[in-house]
Amino acid sequence: MGKPTGFLEYERLSEAYAPVEQRLKHYKEFVVTLSDEEAAKQGARCMDCGIPFCNNGCPVNNIIPDWNDLVYRGNWKEAIEVLHSTNNFPDFTGRICPAPCEAACTLNINTDAVGIKSIEHAIIDKAWANGWVVPQPSATKTGKKVAIVGSGPAGLAAAQQLARVGHDVTVFEKSSRIGGLLGFGIPDFKLDKSVIDRRVEQMQAEGVTFRTQVLIGDKNLPAGINNDATETISADQLKADFDAVILAAGSEVPRDLPVPGRELKGIHAALEFLIPQNKEVQQGIANPINVKGKHVVVIGGGDTGSDCVGTSNRHGAASVTQFELMPMPPEQENKALTWPNWPYKLRTSSSHDEGCTRDFAVATKGFVGDGQGNVKALKAVRLDWKDGKMVEVAGSEFELPCDAAFLAMGFTNPVGSLLEAFGVDKDARNNAKATTDGEGCYRTNVDKVFAAGDVRRGQSLVVWAIREGRQTAREVDAFLMGSSLLPR
Repeated sequence: MGKPTGFLEYERLSEAYAPVEQRLKHYKEFVVTLSDEEAAKQGARCMDCGIPFCNNGCPVNNIIPDWNDLVYRGNWKEAIEVLHSTNNFPDFTGRICPAPCEAACTLNINTDAVGIKSIEHAIIDKAWANGWVVPQPSATKTGKKVAIVGSGPAGLAAAQQLARVGHDVTVFEKSSRIGGLLGFGIPDFKLDKSVIDRRVEQMQAEGVTFRTQVLIGDKNLPAGINNDATETISADQLKADFDAVILAAGSEVPRDLPVPGRELKGIHAALEFLIPQNKEVQQGIANPINVKGKHVVVIGGGDTGSDCVGTSNRHGAASVTQFELMPMPPEQENKALTWPNWPYKLRTSSSHDEGCTRDFAVATKGFVGDGQGNVKALKAVRLDWKDGKMVEVAGSEFELPCDAAFLAMGFTNPVGSLLEAFGVDKDARNNAKATTDGEGCYRTNVDKVFAAGDVRRGQSLVVWAIREGRQTAREVDAFLMGSSLLPR
């Protein structure tokens, strides 16, 4: 907790954004972090609630009241130590986590929750600035070798934990840079890639080996999936070379929209737009998709859709419209009904504030071409939801100018060829089949092969990936050594 009466004395203060007209001119982060004084006041708001539901609301079970109190008292170095005890990468979560901990905050019952995410962001940025984040190499080596397929947050968390207890860890990534969707999927204006690079440097100093542009398994990938690989290693070879293998390759297969006109030029899966844009910003390789002066429609109302909105605005799109299949959520949740669980409510991102028309309960019926193979319009219909089923509203069909459409409707499953190459059983959703509790958790049906993150649970949050990476590391360590001192 912070100050006993802090929640009565101080209002919640959210992180500020640079003005829209400024931030639309670049792809750099634009969040203004809290000052030391501001963070101390926000930490002071953490009340003596008795049962800190925020701990359980957080997938990695951050010890939130403790570091809130430490920030309030000015003990920043101790605060980062407490934060790092449960979360390997608060620099990731402090930027892009939706903060389920805040939804679970006791203050959130009848007032504004403690600004937990902003405090976390302030702690880790201060820690880096002061040189408190240092490599923690193991003093001894076990002689055991672990391969990790995928360098997203699950793979990175597992790699760091295993390296710190003395295992030789190699991370394989088919893209040209480390980070998974953090590296190439999420725009730089939300997560500057130097944030990932400094963690990679730290982990290399801890003994982790990173191999980029290496594809594991079958080289035949579905359309729309980024692959920069110049080398392919078979699953059998990987199992032969390593004592344990962790599959942490994420959920990459995008949900498609099989409607008339889908084949027209100008209609893309979201990552076909976002990944090249990241490469343009980071490597100077021009994005083949440019929407300057175009009417853009984004189909899908989640975070990936929001990223398409923000990127389109930076291109200088003539208009950006975002469709969501579901009805418009309430602007304010019924806290008495939902707390401390994650509520269903309208969420507005910084990208929406930059310019976007949002429309809900809309289904896309098809696309219209210009006679030369390019999309020029989108046909849609309004929906009425009855008993959980969508019903088209008679006579509500409409047409919207559309020069470019981005499908941001989520991801269905990991690349099947990877799981098939290892012989890993799939669950009903085509994810890697593995449990999260009990004996043998995170193990697949294949000897010494484990699964963590979105490849196992399906598309989810960065903080859930970190949790599963950490827990899988413990299971792998116990598998190799007979027991483990790593935290679960």
